[in-house]
Amino acid sequence: MKNNCFNLHKCKIIEFPTIADERGNLTFLESSNQIPFDIKRIYYLHNNNNSSRGAHAHKALNQIVISISGSFEIKLDDGKKYKTFKLSNKNQGLFICSMIWRDLFNFSEDSVCLVLASDFYKESDYIRSYQEFLSYSE
Repeated sequence: MKNNCFNLHKCKIIEFPTIADERGNLTFLESSNQIPFDIKRIYYLHNNNNSSRGAHAHKALNQIVISISGSFEIKLDDGKKYKTFKLSNKNQGLFICSMIWRDLFNFSEDSVCLVLASDFYKESDYIRSYQEFLSYSE
């Protein structure tokens, strides 16, 4: 199965609009505007106890990953090269296209990782073996 993404260069930080005044900041996201897909699922990771998360790829799903509290790192891998991002800015999200392996780690004690997904949960969309993931790129 070949996929139209499988390209680390398509994964990038997206800046979200923020309105700031004396009361604080309001940051907003809109499907198909700042978010390059319609949002079908939202979930968040918290109380991670400095463990690792991720360790999978998606065949078709696209995601935006946001640090809404604290910080963490995410390593993205397209099977040929990898890049590590540190997420801590609440006004930014990391776009991850399909067929990109991801590992999340180095969570700060207060971290909350918000994920916006382009589809509902489907176990059949997951690739949980790195060796199987690499076979898709050949």
